Amino acid sequence: MKNFLKETNIINYSDENIQKLSKKLAKGFTKDIDIARECFLYVRDKIAHAGDIKSDIATCKASEVLRHKTGWCFAKSHLLCALLRANDIPSGFCYQRLDCSEYREGLFSLHGFNAIYLKNNGWYKVDARGNKDGVDAQFNPPFEKLAFELQDNEYELPDIYVEPLDIILKSLETNNSYQKMVDNFPDI
Repeated sequence: MKNFLKETNIINYSDENIQKLSKKLAKGFTKDIDIARECFLYVRDKIAHAGDIKSDIATCKASEVLRHKTGWCFAKSHLLCALLRANDIPSGFCYQRLDCSEYREGLFSLHGFNAIYLKNNGWYKVDARGNKDGVDAQFNPPFEKLAFELQDNEYELPDIYVEPLDIILKSLETNNSYQKMVDNFPDI
């Protein structure tokens, strides 16, 4: 479990702004479930999904996502993980392979979200991608409500990862505009 609390170059929770926000979100709460809910709601509702707003601001590190208030699903999961780990709540990364025809016909991509270890629930998956028409991700343990229900030819990768996948990091670090990302979504 210790690995799911570690800081990395991407999950840089010692950043001053992440520290301030993580403390603010936890203020008045003692239970991990309540702190996790506040962190989830902040990232889901206050950080814009780069694809929804067609942002050309490229973010990857948790601190960049917080500073620019935008990121693709993967980057948003990096910030959520940092906020949780800063509050001593174990968190990891999960992925689905989804049909992304809303961007381009026949396009498939990985989609990133988080798993949180809650003391009374065990591992619980959450998706802070951001809600919009047809997307309604929620935090309601023990019931999981991710942004997308799997359709034909879509699947979830079975593991909870300590760190983001290398293919995700490479994609976020090299595709520095909305169009470049859409043209090069990470896929396996």
